[in-house]
Parts: sequence; C-alpha cells; structure tokens
Amino acid sequence: MLNEFIYCPRLFYLEWVQGEFSESVDTLEGKFAHRNVQELDITEAGHRIHSLYLSGKEITAKIDVLESEKGYVVPVEYKKGKVPRNLRLPWEGDRVQLCAQGLVLEENGYKCSYGMLYYAGSKERVKVKFTKELIKRTRNAVKQAFELSSDSRIPPPLIDSPKCPRCSLVGICLPDEVNALKETNSEDVRRLFPARREALPLYVIEQGAVVGKSGEVLEVRLKGEAVGHAKTIDISQLCIFGSVMVTPSVVYSLCQRDIPICHYSSGGWFYGITHGMTHKNVELRLYQYRKAESKSEALKVARQFVEGKITNCRTMVRRNHPHSPEQLLFQLKNLAKLARVAKDVESLRGIEGAASNAYFSSFGSMIRDMQFDFKSRNRRPPADPVNALLSFLYSLLVKEVVVNLLAVGFDPYLGYYHVPKYGRPALALDLMEEFRPLIADSTALTLLNRKELADSDFVVVGHECALNQNGRKKAIEGYHRRLDTLVKHPIFGYSISYGRVIEVQARLLSRWVGGEIPAYPFFHTR
Repeated sequence: MLNEFIYCPRLFYLEWVQGEFSESVDTLEGKFAHRNVQELDITEAGHRIHSLYLSGKEITAKIDVLESEKGYVVPVEYKKGKVPRNLRLPWEGDRVQLCAQGLVLEENGYKCSYGMLYYAGSKERVKVKFTKELIKRTRNAVKQAFELSSDSRIPPPLIDSPKCPRCSLVGICLPDEVNALKETNSEDVRRLFPARREALPLYVIEQGAVVGKSGEVLEVRLKGEAVGHAKTIDISQLCIFGSVMVTPSVVYSLCQRDIPICHYSSGGWFYGITHGMTHKNVELRLYQYRKAESKSEALKVARQFVEGKITNCRTMVRRNHPHSPEQLLFQLKNLAKLARVAKDVESLRGIEGAASNAYFSSFGSMIRDMQFDFKSRNRRPPADPVNALLSFLYSLLVKEVVVNLLAVGFDPYLGYYHVPKYGRPALALDLMEEFRPLIADSTALTLLNRKELADSDFVVVGHECALNQNGRKKAIEGYHRRLDTLVKHPIFGYSISYGRVIEVQARLLSRWVGGEIPAYPFFHTR
C-alpha cells in the first residue's frame, strides 16, 4: 500500500480505504512472478525464509524472501518487470516498500541495512541501501498514508497522467471523466478501459437442470447428461430461472470470485441475488444515505433520471416511428424541460407519468409486424405478447443495474426517485430509467420488427401472457446483442458498449454522491 500511495494517492485510497480492486495484465503478471515464493510459503531452506509476515507498530509487511548474511538480514522483494535502465535509482515506490520491510525487521530485533529488488523480467537484483534520506521518506509516507486514510475525502485524480493507462483501477477511478465533469484543465477524455466486457452472464433456464463444477469449469446437466459448460473466468453472472439447482461448490467458488448468482422465477421475475461479502466501501453507502436524507439533493438527481428517460423516449420515437409525429416529439421535449426544473418529486412523478403515457400511445406504431397489436402498457400480469416481452426485458435490465450498483458499493434498495419499499431495489429502478428506452424498448422493437419472435414464442393462460422457454432464449440473446452494441458517449466522446455504459453511469453516480462532481450526468444518444 505504501508503494501504491507514492505511485498515486487516489489509487491508495481506492484500494485501502474503499476496498476496491480489479485485476489487470500487470497484476496477473505480478502474481505469476511471485508464484515460486508463494508456493514455498513460510518454509526455511538454509539462510532463506520465504513468505514471511511481520508486524511493527504501524506497518505489517509480507517479505517475499528473507536472507541472512554475516549477522544481518536482507529482505528481497520480487518485481515482475525488468530493471529500469533509464533511471539512476529504482522507482521510489519500490525503494520505500523495501525500506518499510527493513524498518519492520529492525522493530522485531533484526539487523537490516539494505534490501534487494529482484526483477523477474530480466532476472537481475538491484541493491537498495536504507539511507537516512530513504528512511525519513518512508516514515513520512507512512504518516501521510495514515492521515489520508482517516480523511473522508478521496484525493483528486491525476490529470492527463501517463500512469493512468496501466493502472488496474482506471475503470473504477475514471480519472479523465471526473476531471472533465469537474471542468479542470484536462485534455480530451481518453478511453482507458475496454469498450466491451470480456466476461458474460451464463443463463440456465431448463427446468430441473443442475449447475455443478469441475475444476475451473461450470457444467450444466439435465437428467444426468451434460448440456452446457463455461469456464469460470469467462462468466460475469450466473442467472438461473425457476427450478434450477446450484451445487454448494459452485456457490462457494462464485462467491469467492465476486460473481453473483441471480435468481429468477420460472416466468422471468427477478427476485433475488446471491453474492459474496458486501462491498467494503461503507464510506459510499454513508454518503448515499446522507444524500437521500436531503430532499433537495435527492430532487437534483431524480430530475436527471427522469429527464434522461424522457429524452431517450423521444429519441426512440424519432428513430422508429414511421410518420415522425411532430406534436408528440414537441410534447416530449417540453416534458423533458419541465422535468429539469420540477420543484418536488411528486410533480416530477406526474411529469414522468404524462411522458410515459404519450410515449406508449405511439409505441404500437413503431411495431411493423402486424401480428402483434399493442394498445397500451399493462403489467402485473402483462395481458399481451408485447407487454410480456417488455416486462421480461425490464426484469433483465433491473438485474443488470443491481449487479453494477453492488459492484460499485451502493445499497440498491435506497433510491432518490422511487419510494423505498420492502424488497424493492429503488436505486436500481432510478438508474435504469434512462436505459429503459435505449436498451429494453429498443431490444423489443428489434426482436418484433425482424420477426425473430412469433406467436408460438408466447403462452397465454387466462388473462396473463408470458414468454415460453424458447421465447425467453430469443429475448435473452437479443437483449445481450443490444448490451454489446457500441455507442458514442455524449460527454466523453469515446465508443463503449451499452453494457459498459451502465457501469460507467453507476460509477459517475458514486462520484456525485461522494461530492467529486457537481451533478450526475444522465446518458442519452442522438
């Protein structure tokens, strides 16, 4: 952590105080470089001790290798890269980290005057003497790190720093995005994280299926026969519908890896989630609760959610309505303006209701397949195929938002626009408002207009209509095609997938909650 503090105080704060961590190529290569040390684990061979933990008054250190030489001990710190040839000395963070180990050894009665940095990339050692200047710098770093960790304010991000692209937490920190929204003297926003997510959800909808584990692979079996499998490293979520059993070893493994298990009813109602320990970022949840207690602050962000939804509804009408109804477009534009200046949440709900009624009054005209007739939005239960499809897609979307909010550290049950209610993920419903038209409604129109869904994909029982198993498969495929679609961010200018946009918006919401940016910017497209 001292090494991280010197490299970037914000990175230290994110990892040490807020408990954030994300793997990258660099962190995985670092683990690989340490593999021999870790495998030996506190074993002593001659004058070498591996993986030694020691604590002092202020510092706890894990020493990769401790060697003894002529009455002195020498800590050896492994580094994945090569010796930095263009520097007179190794990186300051590495030297401070090694010196801190020396200070801990001294506190525990050992004599230690220097240490070694072993660079696995070039298989070379570099000697680091613990000079008075280095010891003073190390003690100051310890003091400053403690002071920062007790502060309730996260340090500002670096501005246009070359350190950011290689940082494993850059997608969490969002340095360029935060600086742009704070109107600092930052250059163009760089996209410093992948445009798409590499891991994808695994859906199991076959009733009676069993999800088991073999090594690092999840196996889906039905009546004893294997019907599917996926590597754990390739899975972002496990989504199970109805009577699907998950073995304890799978639950343990996914909780250890922070991969959530999302539970749906057989009809597609999202009702629960299984995950590991709650996110460590208690600080964010405290900020969230304080903001929610303030009616004025809650109203500020609620306006953004609703204006974003109405703006994106208008975009959907412009894109998909065959006759471009000017009166409806004008009405939605005015309602978005009214949402921006609403005086209280109650009037904001009235504005949103009027916009939804106007939008869905024209939704049927955007469906080109004449076998599907849509007159109005209805639910609980949906009475026709289009409403059944919309309800199912909204259920998938709220799951997506809940998972992202939990990953950021939010409490998804306390929102700013939707009224808190037992079992209702109010904050997830808040954040998904701006994505309903762009993701769920757009997916529904694509599936219907391309005739990917037919009457045979729905089942009607009494006054209730629902997708059958085949229809749900098609809807899930269409939904994830939409999440994987690249879109240009209206503020930052780079292209990322809709799935990644949800994560970015959740993190921007956390930056507003923590007071880093003046307002939450809703997402919209042209």
